[in-house]
Amino acid sequence: MHDLRGKHSIISIILPFKNEEDYLGECVDSILNQTYPYWELLLVDDHSSDRSSAMAADYAQNDARIRYFLNPNQGVIEAMKHGYAQSTGSLITRMDGDDVKTPDNLEQLLSKVAPGVLAVGKVRYFRKDGLGLGYEKYEKWVNQLTETDDNFSEVYKECVIPSPTWLVYRKDFESAGCFDSDLYPEDYDLCFRFYKAGLQTKGTSGVIHLWRDHEIRTTRTSPHYADNRFMALKLHYFKEIDFDSSKSLVVWGAGKKGKQVASYWSSEGVPFSWITDNPKKIGHNIYGTVLDNSLGFPLTEKHQIIITVADLDGQKDIAHQLKDSTSSVFWFC
Repeated sequence: MHDLRGKHSIISIILPFKNEEDYLGECVDSILNQTYPYWELLLVDDHSSDRSSAMAADYAQNDARIRYFLNPNQGVIEAMKHGYAQSTGSLITRMDGDDVKTPDNLEQLLSKVAPGVLAVGKVRYFRKDGLGLGYEKYEKWVNQLTETDDNFSEVYKECVIPSPTWLVYRKDFESAGCFDSDLYPEDYDLCFRFYKAGLQTKGTSGVIHLWRDHEIRTTRTSPHYADNRFMALKLHYFKEIDFDSSKSLVVWGAGKKGKQVASYWSSEGVPFSWITDNPKKIGHNIYGTVLDNSLGFPLTEKHQIIITVADLDGQKDIAHQLKDSTSSVFWFC
């Protein structure tokens, strides 16, 4: 068994769930089958109306490492807060009730975690009737970041740490604010707070988490996970963490995302330049800013650039244009 400083460390696994009777058994069994057995599982029921409540209670009755609670409030964030308040482990992670851990999940994460270091594991997505191309691309992208211990380098593109794939020391978790934020998407919000806390990432060599997609998954059905929520979160944390008022801000791209970003800075009263390579939009005045031609725009070390271009070929062209640039570049696409 993995041993830390001569004694076993307890890992607290916070698992909020609601109406997961079809998947909860496989999920909890995957925790019971861990090669590292020194854990506690805190099952927090967010007012289920199916059999998952009874299933969770049965697991708790049959294994002293498992405890079952009813969320005293409503929603996944409140459920996680309640679970964390009951936890006792020196290491913290979370789990989703419809996902599956590989048997060496905890053992692999333990081999990477350290004070100031967030252990991150590779993920594999699966779906009974086959995955869409978007999930396949996301899996490849996020696993490449994990492989190079470079997750936060692209934190403004998408959530670089899928919510059930991390392990962290309690002290570091508390430095990042635990589950105390009320911002959604809650996993992306926590990812930004890990980044803000200055934690480094260290990735596992193998896949440790099997992420299940299905039609009624919360990320598909809840308005908390709508596209505009993601952009709002990115802008909120960019302004809080990386925005440098001593530099000139540039927004690159005039599509849907570019307009969202430009609208935000306009509403914040922050001056910015707006550039595009679309000849149909050059010279247009939108939100009080006239779009300029990206070709020939003088970019220097005194600029911060937010790139919002969604087209992959367009992104490659921009990367080529910026390969020798001294500007600070942030990809929001």
